[in-house]
Order: sequence, then structure tokens, then C-alpha cells
Amino acid sequence: MTSTLDLGILLGLAYQTFTDELRADMIMRGFDDLGGAYGYVFRALAVDPLHLHDLASRLGMTAQGASKIINEMESRGYVERSPDPEDGRAKLLRLAVRGRAALAAARRFHAAYERRLRVKLSDHCLNETRRMLEATVASVAADPACAPLRAF
Repeated sequence: MTSTLDLGILLGLAYQTFTDELRADMIMRGFDDLGGAYGYVFRALAVDPLHLHDLASRLGMTAQGASKIINEMESRGYVERSPDPEDGRAKLLRLAVRGRAALAAARRFHAAYERRLRVKLSDHCLNETRRMLEATVASVAADPACAPLRAF
């Protein structure tokens, strides 16, 4: 049976369903003050601290825009700034304890969501869906893990 919905609409609805469930789960876990772009910052800072201009570049936005998000995240305890040991004038951004906890909770949700889909759809179907989505993202971003915010 062919859907009457355009593929873009289906992708958007699937994403909205996922983010609605993720937000509800995060709120239940005490993270009720997350902004829409926080997940991208969490992912960007997950491995290593970054300077503001590097974070902005990775997210495909201006330093001013990234600064606004970082200031908000810092005031909510998700991000902290520390002096750069190699350049005393510069600050490094890193996830604070609350930020690492939020990222860990989100990653647990992601894994549980994928397990639920695997049960509903089968291994083959989910693997093919994942392959198609990865190919779609790869067509616009060289590294899907670091795709700019505007690509989402």
C-alpha cells in the first residue's frame, strides 16, 4: 500500500514523534528545562571541550548564536567554561555534571527507542531504514555525527 503522504512529511512526522517522546522522557527524569538546540551542543561537547568559535562552526551557526545558547545552558547547569591551559585569554566549553547526566539519559532513551522499533519492525526492516537515513544524511553532510544544526 502506497502512502498518500509525501516522504518529507513522513520523515518530519517520524522525527516529531521521536522528539515528543524524548522530551516527555527527559522531563520525567528531571530535565524539564532543555532548549531545542541543547542536544546538538551535548553531542558536540560529548568527547572533548571546545572553544566557542569551534562549537559554532561545528553547529553551522554564528558565534553570537552559539554564545546565546551556551549562556542559557550554563545558567541551567548543563555547560561550564574553564580557562584554556594553552591560552589564558580563551575559555573552553565542556559539559557540566548535569549536562553529562542529561546526555546519558538521552542516550539511554535513544537505545530503548531503537530496541522498541526493532521489535515492531524486525531487524531487517530497521537496518534498511537506518541505511536509508544514513545515506540521506551523508548526501548533505560528510560526517553525520558532526552534521551542522541547519542540516537537521
